[in-house]
Amino acid sequence: MGEIISIHSFRGGTGKSNLTANVATQVALRGHRVGIVDTDINSPGIHVLFGFDETRITKALNDYLWGKSPIEDAAYALHEVASSDPGREYLKNTKLWLIPSSIKTGEIARILREGYDVGLLNEGFHSLIETLNLDYLFIDTHPGLNEETLLSIAISNALIIILRPDQQDFQGTAVTVDVARKLEVPHLRLVINKALTRYDFAKIKSDVEATYNVPVAGILPLSEDVAANASNNIFSVLQPDHTWSQAIKNVVDDLLDT
Repeated sequence: MGEIISIHSFRGGTGKSNLTANVATQVALRGHRVGIVDTDINSPGIHVLFGFDETRITKALNDYLWGKSPIEDAAYALHEVASSDPGREYLKNTKLWLIPSSIKTGEIARILREGYDVGLLNEGFHSLIETLNLDYLFIDTHPGLNEETLLSIAISNALIIILRPDQQDFQGTAVTVDVARKLEVPHLRLVINKALTRYDFAKIKSDVEATYNVPVAGILPLSEDVAANASNNIFSVLQPDHTWSQAIKNVVDDLLDT
């Protein structure tokens, strides 16, 4: 049975989707069958990193939640449909599926207005794992704590919380860690993003682990190179020797060892 990995942040703007896309792709490049679900339905975006736009998304997670189609109909085999894109040939060496949320304004407005049956998400996740024979299913969650996020955390085999070295992130992360412990998530990890390169990373790691009593799987440096990529592609594949990419690989090593 495949494992469900949720990647979460208490606040927006932490780099959660970028982390999810990079970690999931690296896991797939190691020979695992991997799915990614964008459950940030109010503000979807992870599809951009894989070169998808509105014209390429004919079915989305929204269609499943509204009973229009099976969730598998919204699963795009990136190794088939995106590997021919310039600069994304590396996807041919993966078994990687993306289940995006709709970027259409009307459908986002409908979610905000009407909501959806959150319980369907649990069924959908397990259906994807079984139908696609996945080793790992990554969930790109909505920031903060709501019903959908709590469900994702509760059914996860592992939860990665991404935070910045910022006091607001520190406080919000404390709440998320407490919730994850109450929900008895088997494996809990922290990833620190956008750390200034002048910081002592070893001290940050030690201090954060002491504060939350949770292992830090990686520290991602603040990088102009990553910013210049502008979510246009999977940076850790394009520049595998970059310090940021090496930190991503450390997160993957830790994840696969759990």
